[in-house]
Amino acid sequence: MPRAAIMTGPGQPIEVRDRPSADLEPGSILLETIYSEVCGTDVHLHHGRLAGVPYPIIPGHVSVGRVAEVAGECVDIDGQPIRVGAIATFHDVHETCHACWYCQVARAPNRCPSRKVYGVTYGADDGLLGGWSESIYLKPGVKVIPLPEAVSPERLIAAGCGLATAIHAIDRAEIRVGDAVAIQGSGPVGLGAAILARLSGADPVIVVGDPVERLEAASAFRVDDTISVSETAPAERVERVRELTGGRGADVTIEATGVPSAVREGLGMTRDAGRYVIVGHYTDAGEVPINPHTDINLKHLEVRGTWGADFNHFYRMVRILARHGDRFDWERMITRRYRLDEMNEALADVEAGRVVKAVVQP
Repeated sequence: MPRAAIMTGPGQPIEVRDRPSADLEPGSILLETIYSEVCGTDVHLHHGRLAGVPYPIIPGHVSVGRVAEVAGECVDIDGQPIRVGAIATFHDVHETCHACWYCQVARAPNRCPSRKVYGVTYGADDGLLGGWSESIYLKPGVKVIPLPEAVSPERLIAAGCGLATAIHAIDRAEIRVGDAVAIQGSGPVGLGAAILARLSGADPVIVVGDPVERLEAASAFRVDDTISVSETAPAERVERVRELTGGRGADVTIEATGVPSAVREGLGMTRDAGRYVIVGHYTDAGEVPINPHTDINLKHLEVRGTWGADFNHFYRMVRILARHGDRFDWERMITRRYRLDEMNEALADVEAGRVVKAVVQP
């Protein structure tokens, strides 16, 4: 029986348990887990900050593994058969209906009411439907991407959820060549957004964050400037971004912190008639006072929210890693690998910012 790390409820210790092996139905796949990840969403899940979570769950929404079994004929998005032994990843979002108003009219499948997410909205009793497990059961219809030779399992998981989410944020930001871009946050989403802003032709790219290890990672990814949150006050950070952008502020600012107070600060470091993209508030972390006149209307500012990532972002992530992986060496993000019986420590390390990227190696 495969072992899995179970999140029994908000605030409860993670428990490692044996789970029943999956009986494959036609069109399904059994994946032998190589890596999964621990991201900020998992910390929020542990604090009970996301609605509709059917605890107990097996967390781990982005994973990579080796195909152990295939039931019937399964093909990838390009129509190629998925073979036993292939190294593959999969899109964690599943059961999107492609028939409702959000899917068909708004073209926003991330708001589909039927949407389910591996490691988040499937319960542990539903099966091996999370990556913190020795095996993962891929239900019929799950979108699987075999990794190209240029993308190792380590590279894929180092980028993981953060890069796919960052691609969505960059799409929403509509960065133009030469735009000055400020990134609030130096975790995986913020670092991914900084790399993508650079690839989009932004100049300069400024990362505001902490701790020092994450800012060093940002510098290694060739951002132009970093600003430490612990060494500056909010007004100083706003003024520093303005100094680095000709006194006007960033053309585009991307919030990737999940900290409510960062939002008002980010509005202030964005130039008049600029664009502010919020991607870090995937869960409800609280409120912050904003003056609609001075913070938004008078500045003629455009504010856009970004929720999660769709399959097209996930698919493009793999292509980006294949094309630019050697240039940016995503693997450097991985700070530590954790066993299943170390997941309580892994959650604590991610929450405290002691790691850039924590990965699970079942």
